[in-house]
Amino acid sequence: MGPMKRKTVYTVLLLCCVVGFWVFDNFYTPDTYSDPSNAGLQTAIPGDFMPSSTTGDIVYHSHFALSYNESYEQAEWVAYSLKREHLTEDRRKRPYFVEDPKVRTKSADWRNYKGSGYDRGHLCPAGDRKFSEQAYNETFYTSNISPQDRAFNAGIWNRLEIQVRSWARRYGEVFVVAGGVLEEGLEEIGEEDVDVPRYYYKILARRESGSPKILAFLLPGEESKRPLAAFAVSVDEIEKRTGIDFFGQLPDGQEEELESRADTAGWKF
Repeated sequence: MGPMKRKTVYTVLLLCCVVGFWVFDNFYTPDTYSDPSNAGLQTAIPGDFMPSSTTGDIVYHSHFALSYNESYEQAEWVAYSLKREHLTEDRRKRPYFVEDPKVRTKSADWRNYKGSGYDRGHLCPAGDRKFSEQAYNETFYTSNISPQDRAFNAGIWNRLEIQVRSWARRYGEVFVVAGGVLEEGLEEIGEEDVDVPRYYYKILARRESGSPKILAFLLPGEESKRPLAAFAVSVDEIEKRTGIDFFGQLPDGQEEELESRADTAGWKF
């Protein structure tokens, strides 16, 4: 083979390698955390507490559900049930963040966060899912994270997560739905333009004597030393900001009554 022909072959091989690596990096979605054989090992979410979806892209994992919003490259909500028996101190090896294989439009790559100055903030906390390896690892799908200021993520957002665990321990079970307020004009990071919410919400529900008790929080995405109760708002306010209907399956009269007020009574801080 002559020098010119060898050069052409090497050039073609190099080009194939470059294209192959690009395809792998941009289109390969590792499915390392979901286990279809564990179909019976799931945490059910009460149907009457499930939020609506503005996108129709609802994904169910074994131990949480989410509604993905491709326009903002993150979930508009993540929902799960936290039970007393979930609160274990099992030590788990922290896995890699990977794209969610169940999001049909492909969830944002973790590299969007690299060098951005923002944390990859969990919406369903890994600390709430230590009771099994799969449950823990599922929280590291990139569909379950949102850009958060580091002080906020380690500060008041973390304190709220700890408080929710305290309520689950006290009351036996708490339903949780959390997300960023996705709106126009947000800062964007990474090649995929992942939006940085200015506000985050968390809505809690539990049953007491057959009727629900609901508590909602709306927090600016920055650290604050104010007490958590100072950030309690009505569910109606969060619905107006997000366009999401959070308890649409409840009877209309009950839904209107529960969602219209910010009531911390019955929740021990």
